[in-house]
Amino acid sequence: MTLQQLRYIIAIDDHRHFGKAAEACGLTQSTLSLMVKKLEEELDVRIFDRDAHPVTPTAVGRKIIDRAKVVLYNAEQLVEMTRSEKEALSGPLKIALISSVAPTLVPGLFKYIGERYPAIDLQTEEMLSDTVKDKLRKAEVDMGILVGPVREPNLLEIPLYYERFLAYVSPDNPAYAQEQIQASFLRTQPIWIIRDGLRQLVPQDVKEGSFTYERFFEGGRVGILIQIVNENGGITFIPETHARMILYSQQHCIRPVVNPVPGRTVSLVIRSDYIHEAKLNAVADAIKQVIPGEMLDNVLRKGRLTL
Repeated sequence: MTLQQLRYIIAIDDHRHFGKAAEACGLTQSTLSLMVKKLEEELDVRIFDRDAHPVTPTAVGRKIIDRAKVVLYNAEQLVEMTRSEKEALSGPLKIALISSVAPTLVPGLFKYIGERYPAIDLQTEEMLSDTVKDKLRKAEVDMGILVGPVREPNLLEIPLYYERFLAYVSPDNPAYAQEQIQASFLRTQPIWIIRDGLRQLVPQDVKEGSFTYERFFEGGRVGILIQIVNENGGITFIPETHARMILYSQQHCIRPVVNPVPGRTVSLVIRSDYIHEAKLNAVADAIKQVIPGEMLDNVLRKGRLTL
């Protein structure tokens, strides 16, 4: 059975005449009849009642023709999808990222995309979350990577991974003596943050219920925060993915935070009318190479993303 044979029986059903169907298919009538006969022999059924005028499908032939239309539609979709992906995996790809994910993701994105899709012109830029969303709304970037939930009606959010926040503690701070730090204890300590400029939150500013990413870390550059703690003492937070990039000599300053464990979900955000599924999956595959599997969201683990 071939797709071409399915096209022939559909043509006969459309024209209800072997001669007219053969002409439409660019065949002789004898060749068309032979191809249909071979299909009937393979299926061991009669698809058409040749004694009827005009030619009509048998009962089982009607079912076969209807199913053949579905099969051909799916085959054409497969061809179109492949063609679209080949065309899509080239040209510019602009991604806006918040500063606290850029050091983790950007090197891996350039490596993966550059090696597998050299025709893609990858461009990345760091900016604040609100700016990322604004750029997406204005279609000035193709994708954004920021902390969710986004809650924007015209933007589609795809969770990528969840990571904890860890405390980076100066050896002079009382928390350094603890193997793990209770969140309630941190609320009594000054915390270095970067939000509207570098500053240190004093204990009364670190209130119950405000232990969130937005409170502590919007726009934060991890390297600066670590350097500030190293030279000035105190505590700051670092995302889990950054812990691997800290110097071995500084690893002793990292502590887990518990009760509750603070964390964030990093998401890939696109416009709801974005159509380049191939590029979307290229970026998703790159992130899978960078982020440990146990941290990935289930949507990303399951395989291909569809729009």
